[in-house]
Amino acid sequence: MAGDSGMAGKVALLLWAQTLGLAGAQTTQLLVEPPWRPAVLWDRVTLTCQGLGSAGATTWYKDGKRWGQKGPDRFTVTASGTYECDRPGTGRSPPVTVLEDLLVLQVPAWALLEGDTVTLRCRGWRNKNVTSVSFYHEETKLRGFRNGTELSLSPLQLSHSGNYSCEGWVEYWTSETLWRSETVTMTVAVRGVPPSGVSLSVQPPGGQVALGDSLVLNCSVAVGTGPLSFSWHREGSVAPLGTGPRLELRHVGDNDSGQYRCRVSDGDSVAESDPLKVTVLVPVANATITPGRLSHPVHTGDPVTLRCSVQVGSAPVTFTWLHNGQEVARGPLLELRDIDVGHSGTYQCVATNQLGQDGHRVFRALSPELALEVTSGGSPWVTAVAVNLGRTLLFLLLLLAVIGGCYWWHHRATRKLQDRSPPPVSLSRHPRVSPRPPPPQDPQVTDVELKPQKAEQTGPHKEQGEPRDYDDAL
Repeated sequence: MAGDSGMAGKVALLLWAQTLGLAGAQTTQLLVEPPWRPAVLWDRVTLTCQGLGSAGATTWYKDGKRWGQKGPDRFTVTASGTYECDRPGTGRSPPVTVLEDLLVLQVPAWALLEGDTVTLRCRGWRNKNVTSVSFYHEETKLRGFRNGTELSLSPLQLSHSGNYSCEGWVEYWTSETLWRSETVTMTVAVRGVPPSGVSLSVQPPGGQVALGDSLVLNCSVAVGTGPLSFSWHREGSVAPLGTGPRLELRHVGDNDSGQYRCRVSDGDSVAESDPLKVTVLVPVANATITPGRLSHPVHTGDPVTLRCSVQVGSAPVTFTWLHNGQEVARGPLLELRDIDVGHSGTYQCVATNQLGQDGHRVFRALSPELALEVTSGGSPWVTAVAVNLGRTLLFLLLLLAVIGGCYWWHHRATRKLQDRSPPPVSLSRHPRVSPRPPPPQDPQVTDVELKPQKAEQTGPHKEQGEPRDYDDAL
């Protein structure tokens, strides 16, 4: 395991050196094995000098003073101190410190880049036991461990750069001593990481905003380095709504509802957030009751139906009915069946809609009052039917009376004619009669009936009376 970690450290340091070389910083590098800094003497530390020129041209320095002349490029450290190496073509390397303190805080010796995971180790002298360890960043306590001695930071950000130290109780001979390590400087370098994990947050929460209010959207990136550009888009809109990680809409309108997205780009790749639905709620207004005024008086027993509606208002809209200020029903329709005098009074409806599922804002609209007066009389329709029925019956009675009267007069006239008819006359006698007038057209009067009457006429008065009886018979 120790050999694997050593190899990994060397590879990492070589890559670091190559990276610096590609960036144009051709310097001498001093590699340390195991790859931790500061190094500790009890780890059998090996230092290797890398740079231009031959290995035999390496010059070593300890604590700022020349320590060896034209020596080998690699050796094992046997004393604590600060070491450097020099190559003729690339100059002197950065220093490497080897400690033998009672408590030492170590960080990885390779380059630390954004997004990496790093582990800090707080170690006691010659691996002595350390308890109640606390880690500090710029003199600010990060975390305390009762038994643990390592602190992991992930993912690394530029803000993690700075000075670190640790403190703990170290076992020293037969007692424990509270000790604090020397400060170690850790630097996090920028690495070109494509943006990902783009997310949105909105205020008001839930993306529901009332008409005319303001809406604020924020875009954040979980991972991504380098200069990032932001753009805002709404479904159905071609042009971007804005740039930057924050978008504010003042006095939102109906057309601001829809799906919003945030796009983030580092110049090479683009990441997009999940859509966020924004709903603009229109408060209810202008509640009305129909019919606004009843066209006819209301009588007991009549059915009455009232409807409540609003001119504007986003669904869902709830309706509440008030009778003389007291709630009596809910819903857009109020149906009053078998109405009585107790239903008289004033009626109003209250329309309501709310912002958000939690109802943190509620809008109400109250309709004008509708006065309803119920009288105890019958229904006008029933009264009209009764009047018309009475008139019809009266007409039928009068018609029957007229028919009966006509029949009675006709029957009476017929009997009168029969009573006035003379007894039959013998045909052997031929009384002398004067010339008679033309026979009447009524089939009920015959020549036989009129002949005796004409024979008995003796004077002018009798002749004038006969037509009157004839007319009465007709």
